[in-house]
Amino acid sequence: MTTDLFGQLPASIPVADAKRIADLRAQLQLHAHAYYVQDQPLIPDASYDAMFRELQALETKYPEAITADSPTQRVGGKALSQFASVRHRVPMLSIRTETDTEATGAQNFDTRVRKELGLTDSDPPVAYVAELKFDGLAMNLRYEHGALVQAATRGDGETGEDVTQNIRTIHQIPLKIAAPTSGAGSSSLRSSSPVPVPPVLEVRGEVYMRRDDFEALNERQREKIARGVKGEKTFVNPRNAAAGAVRQLDPAIAAQRPLSFFVYGLGEITPAEQGGPQFETHYELLQTLKSWGFPVADQVERAQGATELIAYHQRMGAIRDSLPFDIDGVVYKVDSLALQRQLGFVTREPRWAVAHKYPAQEQLTTVLGIDVQVGRTGKLTPVAKLAPVFVGGVTVTNATLHNEDEARRKDVRVGDTVIVRRAGDVIPEVVSVMTEKRIPGTQVFTMPRQCPICGSAAVREEGEADYRCTGGLFCAAQRKEAILHFAHRRAVEVDGLGDKLVEQLVDAQVIRTLPDLYKLGFTALASLDRMAEKSANNLLEALEKSKQTTLPRFVFGLGIRHVGEATAKELARHFGKLDAIMDASEEQLLAVNDVGPIVAKSIRTFFDQAHNREVVEQLRACGLNWPESEPAAAAPLPLSGKTFVITGTLPTLSRDQAKDLLEAAGAKVAGSVSQKTDYLVAGAEAGSKLLKAQSLGVAVVDEAGMLALLASPAL
Repeated sequence: MTTDLFGQLPASIPVADAKRIADLRAQLQLHAHAYYVQDQPLIPDASYDAMFRELQALETKYPEAITADSPTQRVGGKALSQFASVRHRVPMLSIRTETDTEATGAQNFDTRVRKELGLTDSDPPVAYVAELKFDGLAMNLRYEHGALVQAATRGDGETGEDVTQNIRTIHQIPLKIAAPTSGAGSSSLRSSSPVPVPPVLEVRGEVYMRRDDFEALNERQREKIARGVKGEKTFVNPRNAAAGAVRQLDPAIAAQRPLSFFVYGLGEITPAEQGGPQFETHYELLQTLKSWGFPVADQVERAQGATELIAYHQRMGAIRDSLPFDIDGVVYKVDSLALQRQLGFVTREPRWAVAHKYPAQEQLTTVLGIDVQVGRTGKLTPVAKLAPVFVGGVTVTNATLHNEDEARRKDVRVGDTVIVRRAGDVIPEVVSVMTEKRIPGTQVFTMPRQCPICGSAAVREEGEADYRCTGGLFCAAQRKEAILHFAHRRAVEVDGLGDKLVEQLVDAQVIRTLPDLYKLGFTALASLDRMAEKSANNLLEALEKSKQTTLPRFVFGLGIRHVGEATAKELARHFGKLDAIMDASEEQLLAVNDVGPIVAKSIRTFFDQAHNREVVEQLRACGLNWPESEPAAAAPLPLSGKTFVITGTLPTLSRDQAKDLLEAAGAKVAGSVSQKTDYLVAGAEAGSKLLKAQSLGVAVVDEAGMLALLASPAL
């Protein structure tokens, strides 16, 4: 026979299965203690659930293996010794969990209920109440004569922990309750008369932490850690943060950690024959609790039969990620309390309720490597390469680490065991590292200082979290973005060269660098999908036309970080020639209007890359040209320092033409009106911007007034 922590298993069980049963029981005992008692889970919920289901299956196969102290026969966890123990007068049992597909989980439950009730296909559908399954900490609140006298955790279902002082800090939980003065709060109740509060009332619900409160708490924790405060840490998820707050010995600390509460049921209550309320349905019960001042989730709904349960599961799954709190499933309950009593319980679970989970959003896996990906704009992102794991409904093999600071903060290393999270369509991310499982000799991650794609310098600007590749015109990862930006109508402007065509040209390797655009031939274009002869000729004509451009447009088209249209114009005006811009020192660049230290450094870094200069020379060799001039005189421009906003339709000028004229005169053209706006240029059908300008006292001019300002001496 095999011996484990739970006693001896019968000899009739094969040795391999007996050993597995003993191993599963030991592991579940360990993880239940870490989860319920220490608030420091060692594995994700999904991993625990998988082991629990495996043990259930083995005990179903070998009923003689079932013992009273098996994890399948109890809720799990013991009260902490530093809190007083509370014996639950009505046990706080858990409910059965369905993890099947959306249709099957609800259908299985409805089929079991109908069978237990002896219903046939000709009988009407069973009425249910559908609720959210909150990811928090179960709580029993005891009221005597309307006053909160005790709050206790679930513990092992029979005995919990007295956490009354901490629960009193939750503002959503009433310290005193009374029936409303009129009505019971719901037209669905049997009577509009108030339901009196019974002498003894135990309500049960979930203590949880909202996502925004959780993020704010972790931000405060990070600030403490940065200041060197000892013993502080960030929390893995809202559930653990809530559990940790509830179990704080000092209520003052608990009060600093914002908690919330939803009620979903009853414990002990004064019976009807002794003056207590008599409810007919679970929904009526919830509405009465709501009328007494308890928070009930808005998403509670009545449902008729399996079809409506399935629809509820689908609707809640669709909005799951937009809820302000975490859920890991929904709960179905038979609505009729009489039918609940008829259905009764089996072992540790009520037959009249079931939890229907969604795919796990967190799972355990291993980091096989850390790659650095380069985005379309040159941003370098570290990505953890993972041992494949099914999470959030898909198999995940990659998870973002965001940036070097985040990777360092979480201290993710190759070989680590990590918890990975995927919620909805959000990119999977590593939540935390199981440092206790770390293999000795692992290395701290460091962001490379060269782009892994093209070898250009990777730089991180002051005040920014991200490293970026400086080889914008040369880097293959940025190829599509660079071409699209260069061809933009406010840059060199290649009419007809849009996203889909650039995708085709680059993916087919027809274009590798910008100069390849001007080497395109009719044959190469005509061979592309959905490229007609006329379209090919039009594009070739547009490319030829784009060769005649201006220096500001060309500089803007190069896609230098922080160099927008206005800055490109200032550079062209100040230096007059491209070579002068390319060779200017940071000090010389700082002399340009609208150029600060960050912009100057970015320009200098761009032209310090030999391959960027090479691309510029190749573009020149392809025939791109523009008028050049001598450096602009230092005399102030007429509208220097003035901010304009343009709105409505002007009689003779387009908005772009008006913007060009104003910027050429030294003005800044903004997109919205503010107290810093000097002039609003208003055309026909000017709307809200005109009203705002008038309310702020901003000067309003029409096109003629703008032209007059342009012709006047410096203002």
